[in-house]
Order: sequence, then C-alpha cells, then structure tokens
Amino acid sequence: MGRYSHSKLSTFEQCPYKFKLRYIEKIIPEIEKSIEMHLGNAIHEALEWLYLEIVQAKQTPTLDELIMFYINRWQDGYNEDILVVKNHLNAKDYFNMGIKFLIDYYTEHQPFKDGTLEVEKEIHVTLGKHKIIGYIDRLVRNPLTGEFEIHDYKTGGTLPTQEKMDQDRQLALYSIAIKELFGEEKNVCLVWHYLAHNEKLCSRRTNEELAKLKKETLELIEKIENAKEFPTKRSGLCDWCEYKNICPAFNLNP
Repeated sequence: MGRYSHSKLSTFEQCPYKFKLRYIEKIIPEIEKSIEMHLGNAIHEALEWLYLEIVQAKQTPTLDELIMFYINRWQDGYNEDILVVKNHLNAKDYFNMGIKFLIDYYTEHQPFKDGTLEVEKEIHVTLGKHKIIGYIDRLVRNPLTGEFEIHDYKTGGTLPTQEKMDQDRQLALYSIAIKELFGEEKNVCLVWHYLAHNEKLCSRRTNEELAKLKKETLELIEKIENAKEFPTKRSGLCDWCEYKNICPAFNLNP
C-alpha cells in the first residue's frame, strides 16, 4: 500500500525531478527551507496553540500572549541559512508580517466561539490499495448551522480566485475523510484564511464531485507508481526550490 499526501502528489505535478530527489532518492537539501516556509510554520504553530488553549484548557490567551508565542517559535526555528528569494525583503520584514497576520486574525475572530472541535487532526482516505494521509489545521462544527468546516491557514501573498479554490484538491480530500467519519449526508465547508489579505474564502463539494476527485487522484497515484522517468519542469516556483542548486535545468554546479 502506497502512502501519499497532498504535498507528495503536488510535488510530482510541479516537477517530477523534484519528486524523485525528495521521495525516491530522499536527498536532504543544503537549504532545507525558505523564509516563507519558516513564517508559515511559526504562524501555524501559534494558531494551533491558540485554539488548543481554547478547546482543551478552556481559556483564551490574550493577543499579547499569542504574539509572544509566535516570537518564541520564530526564534527557535530561525537560522541565517534560511533562503530569502525576494531581494527587496529581509527576514525582519517577514517576521513583522507574521505579527500583523496574528493581530488581524485575532481581532477579526475573537471571542473564538465558533465550534472548534480539533486542531491538526490527522485524516486518512483510502483509494484502492493506497492511502492519503493529511492534517486538518482546524476542524469546526458550526454552532449555528451544524455544518462541519475544514479551516486552513495560508501565509502567501497571492489571493487566488474563487474558481481556483473550487478546484482545490487538498481540503476536498480532507472533506472525504470527514464525511466517512460523520456521515456522507453531512455538509462540509472548506475554508481558507488568507492572512496577508485578512480574507476568508469558502468552497463546497457535492458527493458526486468528491467521487470524481477520488477517481482522478487514484489515476494520478497510479501514474506516479508507473513512472519510469522524472524530467525537470521549469516554473515560477523554481526560485523557491530547495534543490535548485543541484537541478540540471539550472546547472549551477557543473
């Protein structure tokens, strides 16, 4: 049985050569993460802690406490080798972005009485002999509508179109797992928090759309399983790739 994640599937689609280096040859890159990844990790950990305190400890941290938690997480994971691609920004700029993200989010969503059930919930979706494994940032049961909500935090600067979110695979796969747990008839809303814009995007899928997604995802997995060649694939994401220095498409180390 093959074990897959949304990230693993997306890596193959983005660049089969990167997939080979990361998942087949398991090469550890010289630079393991970018400043964007570091920011994303620190923000996710801060919001996870916030909701754990609310759900498990039954207390709501203050905004100052949330900011201090973020600062500690930022410092714990930061080192001078973290890749900063954008020449007009530095690490301090990204750190300050995170502060603003959290202030905006906290102000918008307090007092946090939205029916949060779990954070970082592990899910499994079986597709044929394969299994998709993922983690939901935050699972909610809306106290007003009874609808389940899958929340995901995004720290990137680009706000996608509604059309793109209606085609998003990751949270739709997660909704399959939630329906399997709580009932196929349950309504599930997919919610993305684009923190750089302080905006929330939502999408829903019919059971028919989810059945089609399962079929398409299984076909992609079988394509990966049967792949014999893993060519490079240039795109705008290459500048952030941790394997760029050993990629033949760039030939940085002839």
